[in-house]
Amino acid sequence: MEPLNALVSVSNFMLIPALAYGSQLALGALGITLIFSILRFAHFAHGDTMALGTAAVIGGTWFLQARGISIDPLPTALLAIPFGILVLAAYLLAADRLVYRYYRKVKAKPMIFVMASLGVMFVTNGITRLFMGVGETRFEDGGRFLFTVREFRDWTGLTEGMALRSAQAVTIVTALVVMVVLFWFLNRTRAGKSMRAYSDNEDLALLSGINPERVVRITWVITAILLVLAGTLYGLDKGFRPFNYFQLLLPMFAAAILGGLGSPIGAIVGAYVVAFAEMGITFAWRRVFSYLAPEGMEPSAMMQLLPVDYKFAVTFAILVIVLLFRPTGIFKGKVL
Repeated sequence: MEPLNALVSVSNFMLIPALAYGSQLALGALGITLIFSILRFAHFAHGDTMALGTAAVIGGTWFLQARGISIDPLPTALLAIPFGILVLAAYLLAADRLVYRYYRKVKAKPMIFVMASLGVMFVTNGITRLFMGVGETRFEDGGRFLFTVREFRDWTGLTEGMALRSAQAVTIVTALVVMVVLFWFLNRTRAGKSMRAYSDNEDLALLSGINPERVVRITWVITAILLVLAGTLYGLDKGFRPFNYFQLLLPMFAAAILGGLGSPIGAIVGAYVVAFAEMGITFAWRRVFSYLAPEGMEPSAMMQLLPVDYKFAVTFAILVIVLLFRPTGIFKGKVL
């Protein structure tokens, strides 16, 4: 039974959290790769726009809760997601019209777009902090666990227990559904095919009668959907704090670059690689190896390569290695 206890332990403390975290990063990285492949610039306001969309969802959640509306045992925030999408889509379309559209007309270099996105980032960050403050906000309600550690032990008879939080289960299922729907949209619908054509060859797409402004609008709306979903799921799982969403910019970009910028599949694969690398390297393996080691030889050290505080150092190292040795990423996307 000891190998099973070891498997349950690593699943409870590393595999399931990494799978949920990777799903959240995947949704955000998909937005980055869509913007880069179609609008052709690195959107540095990505993390803060995610925070703004999540803040709108939190506001909608509070509104519904005040009126006694819920979908127990699921979080009420799921009902407020459409409101968050509307708010963020309107904000991104306004930012595009007021900022990015001008630079597209004058055919500015990508670096100019990056600097403009930094300005949008600071403005967005200020708006979010104005309404939400800088502290942590918890908005998760409904049933907290699908099953608890005690229930798992009673079912299996194992020494080690495992719990599955509702937020983790909702994250994994939602991410899977969204990925499937997005790939269907890009490959089966006329709008999706127009986006792919515009991404592959802008001049040829224009000669084919594709409206570039329509493609841009669709891109921002899809990005808003991905960001609100990713931000809400992350907030349900770990709580909402504006600065945490700014910090997510590094792992999301690392995931998109690792998988290959411009490749949706690459963004998803890269997100899970980054998530499992962060969790695996900062995970304390002593408990797991205590079950596997012979009696009397259990490890006394934590068997932790890096403290949890250094998880972003792992992501940064991955990013540097990819940029140095394979800048096109796993799936040979575009070079940043």
